[in-house]
Amino acid sequence: MKTRNLILVGLTACACMASSAQKKSETPKGKAIIQVFGNFHSGFGTENDDRGFELDRSYLGYQYDLGKGLSIKGVMDIGQSKNVDDYHRIAYIKNALISWKTGKLTLNGGLISTTQFNMQEKFWGYRYIMKSFQDQYKFGSSADLGLSVSYKFADWISADAIIVNGEGYKKIQKADGLAYGLGTTLSPLNGLSIRLYAGLNESSTKAGEDIWNYAAFAGYRNNIFSFGAEYNFMQNADNVKDHDQSGLSVYGSVKIDKQWEAYARYDRLTSKDDWNKAKDEEAIMTGVQVKLGKYVKIAPNFRMTLPQGDDIQEKYAAYVSCYFGL
Repeated sequence: MKTRNLILVGLTACACMASSAQKKSETPKGKAIIQVFGNFHSGFGTENDDRGFELDRSYLGYQYDLGKGLSIKGVMDIGQSKNVDDYHRIAYIKNALISWKTGKLTLNGGLISTTQFNMQEKFWGYRYIMKSFQDQYKFGSSADLGLSVSYKFADWISADAIIVNGEGYKKIQKADGLAYGLGTTLSPLNGLSIRLYAGLNESSTKAGEDIWNYAAFAGYRNNIFSFGAEYNFMQNADNVKDHDQSGLSVYGSVKIDKQWEAYARYDRLTSKDDWNKAKDEEAIMTGVQVKLGKYVKIAPNFRMTLPQGDDIQEKYAAYVSCYFGL
């Protein structure tokens, strides 16, 4: 009888362990990526007719941890066409990559996020309201097809390198030429971040000039406020000699309480010898953000654009930007 009881106990224990192992093996190792950006806006004065609801962008994807430092990620980017006569939504593959992390080394391959302004975008922190400076003014693309590597030498310094097609994630590689980038990130003090970057985008034609990009960023963040500033310089924009552009962006935020934040930003875009004067501008934005739970944010904001071109009117607009994401 005792032997039978011991056998029953043993079988029960094995069943429990098998059930536990099965549950453990079924535990998801990945996470869904869902981000939706929208807004309601209304212009003033000359922009009075520009008003309505917009679904700016949606990111849908999945990230999965394969173990031993390996992970894969796929993301679709659903946005709007730049062609004003095209009212259809356009879907792109934003990311399709594999990553490997071991110790202080990280490798990424595939359709990857670029390193040109990734840190600035994260520090700005309000991508759903407005793109960071280099993305907003087309100094480079946020993703591209290629390889990147980063290495953390110490807690306060790391370096990275990237080689990609140079045509962004919305276009296929249709001509020769690659883009290269080198960057370093410093954190000499708690909360302080410094980023230096240089990049070369080869021209796909013999007649065109190579495009050079340089960027410097410094930012400080604590539990109450954040402040960041970046300077960007692009040489031979659009592969045209001496079509140089430079830009300054300054931004910051203050936490009012657990739900409310106030933020402000100033941008200034200029071109060498005013070759791009019709698009050169100063832009100012200020507003507040309220968090409605864990996944929803609403951010009323006011924007003012001061064009540098002759006879171009100033623009004023009020926005209510919205974010939903997991």
